Formats: sequence, C-alpha cells, structure tokens
Amino acid sequence: MSRMNPRATNARAKRVTTDVTTRLDPAQFPGVLLAGGLARRMGGGDKPMRTIGGRTILERVIARLKPQCSELILNANGDPARFAAFGLPVIADTVKDFPGPLAGILAALDWFAANRPEVALVLSAAADCPFLPRDLVARLHRALTEENAQLAVAASDGQSHPVIGLWRVDLRDELRHALVVDDMRKIDRWTARYRLATVAWPTAPLDPFFNANTMDDIAEAERLAALDAAGAQ
Repeated sequence: MSRMNPRATNARAKRVTTDVTTRLDPAQFPGVLLAGGLARRMGGGDKPMRTIGGRTILERVIARLKPQCSELILNANGDPARFAAFGLPVIADTVKDFPGPLAGILAALDWFAANRPEVALVLSAAADCPFLPRDLVARLHRALTEENAQLAVAASDGQSHPVIGLWRVDLRDELRHALVVDDMRKIDRWTARYRLATVAWPTAPLDPFFNANTMDDIAEAERLAALDAAGAQ
C-alpha cells in the first residue's frame, strides 16, 4: 500500500483554503461601513451624517452597497444609539485606543467570525464615500479570483483606496498581530504582505471613491450628486 506524501497533502490543503474564497457568489459577502473618522477638518462629528442632496452620506453609502452585500454592519466608536435610525448592527473597535481603519476592519472580521462563521470574505468601505460603484463587490471578487489573490482593493485615477476592499476572515489573527505587536497603522503596509489585486475604476463623469473630508468637499459633493442622479436615469 502506498504512503501519502504529507508535504503534498499540506500543499493541496493550502490551495483548497485559498480557492474557497474565490468560488463563492459575491452576493454572499457581507460588508462593513467604516465610520470611525473624527472629522477634524469639518469641526468634529460624524462625517457620514452630513447631508448631500437631501440625504445623509451614510444613507447614500447604504443604498449603494445593500444590493451588493448579504448584510451590512457599521463600525463606529462611542454611543451606537446615534446610528439607530439606520437599522444596522454597530460594532466598536476590538483593539482599544487604536485610531485607524485597520482596527475597524479587524473588528468586522472578528464580528463575522463570531456571528457568521460561514463567512469567508468581508467587504469594507468608507462610510463617507457617497458615490461607490454599483459593481464594487463583483469586480473586486473577480480580480481576487482571476489573479489568485488573497486580498483585493479599489483604485481610481492612479491612486489606491485600500480602505475599500475584500478581506479574508481567516487572516484576522495575523491582522491583530500586526496591529498589537507590530504597531502597524497603515493599510497598505499590511496588504503588502499578501498577494494583492488592485481594481481601477474610471473617474468620468465622477470619481466613485470621492470622499468628503472638508466643508469644501461637501459643496463639491452637492454638484457630483446632481451628476450621479443624471447618470442613473
């Protein structure tokens, strides 16, 4: 009777683990909206609660992503009651005193691992990007599959937007180590450790990853909202 080569078995198992995330229907992926920014350039407060064209930025983000995701949660620190009207679970960072989107991504991966153990991939998006693409999840997942990547992030106009991406739940312990032990704060430093797919979107008639950081940006967003509404008709 022949004996199985343990190295070959381990290699096959590793390939299976990688391939599981690429065989899934993108509509099965949940999403987390990252709303942890302090909005210092706007005088403080929650940027996603600012109004554009009669709707809050957060309403617009939810409307863009809800058809693309199996469910949505919101990452925000402080009193979660201020977001009660949106009807989403609100989760705080699991790494304390760590400002930054990586902490929010980790919180989401931890939450889905505990509450939806069947979930393999989670979409993250900034909650202050009101014009997110309607094909965001599908294109990120396609790139993940075609490039045999471990992570996928969005880009436009030659600039990567690593806050907006697909993340493997099974990498959460490695992310926790990077945050707590390595004191890593920048997303692109962490993604550089893995096979990364970067997917670019066109910026005409508007950049789908435009985000509102200042009061001037809010004024510009009003103009872009009119363009966006015209394009949807």
